Amino acid sequence: MFNVESWLSSGGLLLLAAIVFAESGLLIGFFLPGDSLLFIAGFLSSSAGGHILPSLPITAGVVFVAAVAGDQTGYLIGKRLGPSLFTRPQSRLFNPGRVVHARTFFERKGPTAVILARFVPVMRTFTPIVAGVAEMRYRTFVLYNVVGGALWGVGLTTAGYYFGEIEFVKKNLDYVAVAIVVVSLIPVLLEYRKIRAHDRGEPSPQG
Repeated sequence: MFNVESWLSSGGLLLLAAIVFAESGLLIGFFLPGDSLLFIAGFLSSSAGGHILPSLPITAGVVFVAAVAGDQTGYLIGKRLGPSLFTRPQSRLFNPGRVVHARTFFERKGPTAVILARFVPVMRTFTPIVAGVAEMRYRTFVLYNVVGGALWGVGLTTAGYYFGEIEFVKKNLDYVAVAIVVVSLIPVLLEYRKIRAHDRGEPSPQG
């Protein structure tokens, strides 16, 4: 398990911003602990957390900027890679048809996907890249990227700030962080089941 509290105590806002940026839009960042990171960052900016990080507005603001910048970077990476993906032959690891499906999906549900993906590990990293590959309208992406960055970045950081004042949460911060990770992984597992069922030609699992 990542020792997020130790990381932030040592690296401060700079490390916080770097992790959020990487997890939001760089392919190497999908394994990073985004949700628990923000909750603990909010706690560490409170009096209960010893004001190890600056005040809540500053900490939440840094998270917001890093999250939006990360998604913008991911979108540009996807847009740059997109044209070449359509000309690649099908292989075990790549199916051009899925790129076409992704484009259709973002045309229909792109804004909602950009916002909701913020709250789902792994999807948080890959959604902006897929949006770029699928050539989602840039202005639409920017708008909902900002909305999603605010709801996720400011929302979870603020939750950590206030809930961290609760004695039980303060004394069991590590367990609370693990619980946040477990809950946030549930949508990933459900989506994985649906994809596997689709690939096998089976009815998608309900839920």
